[in-house]
Amino acid sequence: MVTRRNGSVMEADIHGMNPAQARRELLGLLDRLPEGVTELHVIHGYRGGDSLRTMVQHSLAHPRIARKMQSFLNEGETKIFLKTRK
Repeated sequence: MVTRRNGSVMEADIHGMNPAQARRELLGLLDRLPEGVTELHVIHGYRGGDSLRTMVQHSLAHPRIARKMQSFLNEGETKIFLKTRK
């Protein structure tokens, strides 16, 4: 998984992974994200089938996830908005 950070937004590219690998990597990333990160943009693609997109949008669950939204400009990306830690 390739990750990049731009201010309060982290991007994670999960192309080429199967859903189980991607879930494991994303959950680990969510566990260790710094407090200042408020959004995680997951690049899953859309042409090679929708198993990664389905996993991210419908079954990925973590205590830091507040809500999810498919990107309006890129159907191969899901934006995950994060809760702040208490």
